[in-house]
Amino acid sequence: MNAAMTVSPTLLTLITRDTRFMKSFKIAALAAALAFTAIAASAQQAAAPWKYKTQRLARAEVDALLAQPGGVLVLDVRRPDELIKYGSFPVFLSIQNRDIEKQLAWLPRDRRILTVSNHAQRAGAVGDLLASKGYQVAGATGSEDYEQEGGTAVSHIQPPAPRAAASAAAP
Repeated sequence: MNAAMTVSPTLLTLITRDTRFMKSFKIAALAAALAFTAIAASAQQAAAPWKYKTQRLARAEVDALLAQPGGVLVLDVRRPDELIKYGSFPVFLSIQNRDIEKQLAWLPRDRRILTVSNHAQRAGAVGDLLASKGYQVAGATGSEDYEQEGGTAVSHIQPPAPRAAASAAAP
């Protein structure tokens, strides 16, 4: 009989178990590495050094501005998918970062503007641009940072229902 054919059933069972274990272990290790990378990237973005003239506002400062809704405009500069994923403040004007210069005419000069992004980096850049154009910039904040600091004013937006389901539900 061939030597390869004389493997005992016990040894074969151990090898099979070990192979399954190694596959499971490799998958778990890969998943853990991917999760760690995502967390590290998010932490790095949140902890990025502040390089803007616009003041980065903490939760208490944002809450103080929101308590005076007639005196502040909340300008969210994120993409629509980010608004759905991360939420935003209850009343805001949404103009994406890339479109700000084309939409300046829509921004009031008689109100202070609070710029919003996820971790305030894009909001800081837009705040600097607006200040350079003569707008009153109250500061910049990140909706994720605000929530992590215990802020409760962020509302989470529900995406619209798919059109087929919406039209089928209509009378």
